[in-house]
Amino acid sequence: MTKAISPLLPIVYSKEVAAAKVRGAPIVALESTIITHGMPFPGNLEMARSVEAIIREKGAVPATIAVIDGILHIGLEDAQIAALAQMTGVMKLSRADIAFALAERRSGATTVAATMIAASRAGISVFATGGIGGVHRGAEESLDISADLEELARTPVIVVSAGPKAILDIPKTLEFLETRGVPVVTYDSEEFPAFWSRDSGLRSPLSLSSPAAIANFQRMREQLGIEGGMLIANPVPEEHEIPREEMEIYIGRALASAEREEVTGKDVTPFLLDNIFHLTAGRSLKTNIALVENNARLAAEIAVAMND
Repeated sequence: MTKAISPLLPIVYSKEVAAAKVRGAPIVALESTIITHGMPFPGNLEMARSVEAIIREKGAVPATIAVIDGILHIGLEDAQIAALAQMTGVMKLSRADIAFALAERRSGATTVAATMIAASRAGISVFATGGIGGVHRGAEESLDISADLEELARTPVIVVSAGPKAILDIPKTLEFLETRGVPVVTYDSEEFPAFWSRDSGLRSPLSLSSPAAIANFQRMREQLGIEGGMLIANPVPEEHEIPREEMEIYIGRALASAEREEVTGKDVTPFLLDNIFHLTAGRSLKTNIALVENNARLAAEIAVAMND
């Protein structure tokens, strides 16, 4: 059950999202770090507009979430998206610091965890992203585990992604999610995807083949009083994938570069993605855009099914 929003919380809805809430229309949340930290301008702006258009075409309303000058925005106007796409020095917000950005009147882009928190507070139950964070390779020494995983265990939002980012330790990420009781469902496949690749080499814990089945599963969890979210792993379309064997070569090289340059914390993922972009001569970015659009499509279909 969604908690009421405090009147003291500095929150603003876009005109489109506000109207959707009034008429009870399905809404899909979207993160903003993919705009500020995931892709270069102007490709990030084109991607953001494309994803929102896809959600509208499928009968739902997009709600890109970000903190701008200490205000939590649930849905952005087009001019705000354009401005965000060109901002520099924007904070990358997760559970630990989203309240800090609001309290200090800062601007920040929301990660998966922060977007889930904001979406839940706004009564939005479906969220589309590219890939979730997870257990990093070498986490047995670094203890580098994304807050996204704990958020999935506690916040009631369906997260549609192409699986964990392939730069992570996917087997350990799945083990963590299982331990925390998070359902992991691969859409229309028995094989668990690995972001740029349709197959991670691992079998999916669960599989469903329709948005209606996913919506029904979530309703049953709610009836049982089971807390937390659900991860829907949506394989990238076959024509856009980069095979896992090929990606592992690029990921290995990028990880070696990060180690040499002593990159740590929140800087690791953007550093690795940028390295992989150059190693693949831009192919990884094209695949990234394709999978985000594919996830938006499925998320909108799930939101519509949840609304029926």
